[in-house]
Amino acid sequence: MFEHGLILGAYLLCVGFFGLITSRNMVRAPTSLESIFNAVNLNFITFSNLLQNQQAGGEIFTTFPIAIAAAEAATGLATALSLQRNRRSTRIDQFNLLKW
Repeated sequence: MFEHGLILGAYLLCVGFFGLITSRNMVRAPTSLESIFNAVNLNFITFSNLLQNQQAGGEIFTTFPIAIAAAEAATGLATALSLQRNRRSTRIDQFNLLKW
């Protein structure tokens, strides 16, 4: 099961990077970032299960990327909504239009 967890984590990481590089939408970019964070969380848990020590290190470390992802999703959604409300578009290349 160790190899399967790493393969799934690598697949999620590649899909997240590809989506982050190719996205022009302000909603798709944070979604791709969430996929990258989930790949990191999966690798933490996989290596924690491999080591099988008495301390729950991998499971505890997964709470930090989840908290960062929640804060990133909230700020990204607020920025996308502000851009949509002001300029009627959520394209990343029009992000500099929010300047005064």
